[in-house]
Amino acid sequence: MQEQISTSPSRGLHIITWGCQMNVYDSARMADVLRPLGYSPVDLPDNADMIILNTCHIRERAAEKVFSELGRLRQIREARKLEGKETLIAVAGCVAQAEGKELLARAPYVDLVLGPQTYHRLPEMVARIARAGGSVIDTDFPVESKFDLLPEEAAPQNEGNLTAFLTIQEGCDKFCSFCVVPYTRGAETSRPVASILAEAERLVASGVKEITLLGQNVNAFHGDWNGGTASLPELAALLHEKIPALKRLRYITSHPRDMEQALIDAHRSNPIFMPYLHLPVQSGSDKVLKAMNRGHTADEYREIIRRLREARPDIALTSDFIVGHPGETDEDFEATMQLVRDIRFASAYSFKYSQRPGTPAAGQPFQVAENVKEKRLAALQALLREQQDAFNASLVGTVQDVLVTGHGRKPGQLNGRSPYLQPVHFEGSPSLIGEIVKVRITAPFTNSLGGHLHEQESTAI
Repeated sequence: MQEQISTSPSRGLHIITWGCQMNVYDSARMADVLRPLGYSPVDLPDNADMIILNTCHIRERAAEKVFSELGRLRQIREARKLEGKETLIAVAGCVAQAEGKELLARAPYVDLVLGPQTYHRLPEMVARIARAGGSVIDTDFPVESKFDLLPEEAAPQNEGNLTAFLTIQEGCDKFCSFCVVPYTRGAETSRPVASILAEAERLVASGVKEITLLGQNVNAFHGDWNGGTASLPELAALLHEKIPALKRLRYITSHPRDMEQALIDAHRSNPIFMPYLHLPVQSGSDKVLKAMNRGHTADEYREIIRRLREARPDIALTSDFIVGHPGETDEDFEATMQLVRDIRFASAYSFKYSQRPGTPAAGQPFQVAENVKEKRLAALQALLREQQDAFNASLVGTVQDVLVTGHGRKPGQLNGRSPYLQPVHFEGSPSLIGEIVKVRITAPFTNSLGGHLHEQESTAI
C-alpha cells in the first residue's frame, strides 16, 4: 500500500557521493525523488535536515571510511538537536547493500540504510520513520525496476549544465574474482529504450550538449524497443536520429567480452560518438586474466584495439589495471607492462589488488605481499604517466573541437572539454560558453591542455 507522504516547504538535503559516475547519477535521482517532500540541496551538512552518504564498495577500506564519516555526521546531528533541529542520516549505495545490518549494529543512530536498487522508495522510508520512528533498512533487489518509478520531469539541478550522466544499464553477470558489483548491484538489467530517449530529451532540453551513458557493463545493453531489444550501437543511432541537439555521446564502463563489431563500426559511422573509449583490461597476463575470470586473453584484447583503431584512427584509449592479484608473478606483471607498451594509452586508472570479503579472490592462496604490490604499481603508473604525457604532447599544434563549459581561473579565460575528455584552457568571450569552438592546442599540462581560440573556425552550436 502506498504511504501517505506529507510535504514541507523547505528542508535541507545534503548528499555526499563516493565512487563511480553511476553513484553521481544515483545521487541526483535521490534528490529528485525527495523533492516532492520539500527537500532541496544545501551545500553544508550542518544546514541539512537529511544527510545521505552514497557509498562505494570498490575502493580499499570503503566501509571504514563510511564509519569515520558517520562519526562526524553524528556530531553534526547532536549539535543540531541542541538547536531543536532534527536530522535524518541515511547510508545508500554499495556499502549499504553489502553491510546493511552491520551498519546499523555499529552505528544505530543511522535512520535509513538502502541499496542501489531501492532508492526510488526513499519517500516511503522517510514517511515510515516520521510515523513510527526507529530505523529502516531496505537492501532488496525488487522485482519492479526503480527506473519505472522515478519522476520523469527534468531535474532542476540539470539546468545550465552542458554535460550529464544517464544510466542505461545496471548490474553485472561477469563475476570477476576481485569484484563486488554482482553482489551489490545485482544481475545485468537494461532500461527500456523509450525511457532512455525520454530522459535524454529532457536533459538536452535543459541545455545538455554531451551525455555519457552509464552501466556496469554498458556495452552489454539490450533494452526493450518496439517489441524486441536494441543494442548499444542501435541506441546510439536512435539518440543521434531523434535528438539533433545532442552533439556528443560517450559511454562507460565497457567489458572486452561485449565489444562486438557492430559497436566498433558505430565508432566510425555515428558522428556523435566521441573518439574516446574506456575499456578495462586489468592485466596483460593470460594466467592472471583467467584467475580473474575475465573471459578474454591479452591477445584478444589487442585484437579489439586493432579493430577499433582501424575503424576510428583518432580514437584515444583508456583502461583499468589491477596489480598484485593473488598468484601474480614478476613474469605476469611484465606481461602487463608489455601490453601497455604495445597499445599505448591516453590515460589509465591503476590500483593495488585489495581483498573484498565474499569475492572469490579474497580466499585464494598466494596473496602478493604489500611491498611487492606497491613496487609494481609505481612502475606501472610511471609508464602510464609517460604515455599520457606523450599523448597530450602529440596534440600540440592540432585544432580540436572544444565544448566550452565555463570560466577559467584567470581573467578572460574559458574552460572547455576536448573530444578526449581533457580540460582545455584558452582565452575567449563568455558568450562562447555552451558552444563548440575550434581551439588550437599550444601547451600540454599534466592533466589538461592550453590553447588559443581559432576564431575563424569556431562553430556555434
